[in-house]
Amino acid sequence: MTISRRAFGFSAAALAIIAAAPASAQSNLSAEDQATLRQAQAYLTALTAAQGNFIETGPGGQQRSGKFWLQRPGKMRFEYSDPAGLLVVADGNNVKRYDPRLNVFRQVPLAATPLSTFLAREVRLDQGVRVDRVTRMASGAFAITARDASKPAEGSVILAFAGSPLRLQEWTITDAQGSRTRIQLTSLQPASSLAASLFQLRDPTRRPSRN
Repeated sequence: MTISRRAFGFSAAALAIIAAAPASAQSNLSAEDQATLRQAQAYLTALTAAQGNFIETGPGGQQRSGKFWLQRPGKMRFEYSDPAGLLVVADGNNVKRYDPRLNVFRQVPLAATPLSTFLAREVRLDQGVRVDRVTRMASGAFAITARDASKPAEGSVILAFAGSPLRLQEWTITDAQGSRTRIQLTSLQPASSLAASLFQLRDPTRRPSRN
């Protein structure tokens, strides 16, 4: 079964950011722009395990919040507090989503999603995606605007980083219809010894088989 990014709710935003993450060094970028991309790449690669909180603002201004965890390679969890119980989990092999309100469980192979690039052991920012703009501020903060080079009409993403200390702050996704979804990381901290259970999600809709 083919599952669209939109069908994954918040993971649509998660996958879209990852789709834009591997940014190719292009002729329209200055040496300073390319140095900024390398800085972002080094930061993301070093972020091997982390946790924090997020606020998602949808195209209509509606907001949802929750917590997230990541552990490279291959694992990530988004846990919503509103609506309570909504989960998106990458377990190293698949990306899974469970919506308790609808009692719907869906999954797609991790390798079939751009999320696999972000959760790889080494994040590459030098191939696969067109970088439209690198914006730097006097504070040291910067933003990268990029899109999928093979499907540029499908939308774009802006990744925003704080400069001192360097930290991923937020991303904004604009889809092919011009609708925007903004994800603000209200906290982001390196983590250690994350429980394996965080990255496990069994299908709650399946009834135990009877022998």
